[in-house]
Amino acid sequence: MITPLLYIAAALAEIAGCFSVWAWWRLEKTPLWLVPGLVSLALFAWLLSLVDTDYAGRAYAAYGGVYIVMSLLWLWLVEQRAPDRWDLLGATICLLGAGVILFGPRGA
Repeated sequence: MITPLLYIAAALAEIAGCFSVWAWWRLEKTPLWLVPGLVSLALFAWLLSLVDTDYAGRAYAAYGGVYIVMSLLWLWLVEQRAPDRWDLLGATICLLGAGVILFGPRGA
């Protein structure tokens, strides 16, 4: 049960860190926005390293689906723009794919 929570926390940290750069660059916010962004991106990397899997690439691949869903939640809750049906369909497909990657049966 901890893996989904780690992925969600990592996604929020990554999105917040990337958004700080977006805000500085695209929204012309003060460069001070970059400081918490860098901390947030370091937190993201640490959280993702805590996922219980034998291979980093598999953890990153499965994380991609969670990241997409969390990005659409950010779009909706922070940027006040509701995802459309194509966003939701694409996110569902990606999340299902992430589940297959992470929880699929593996040979020895």
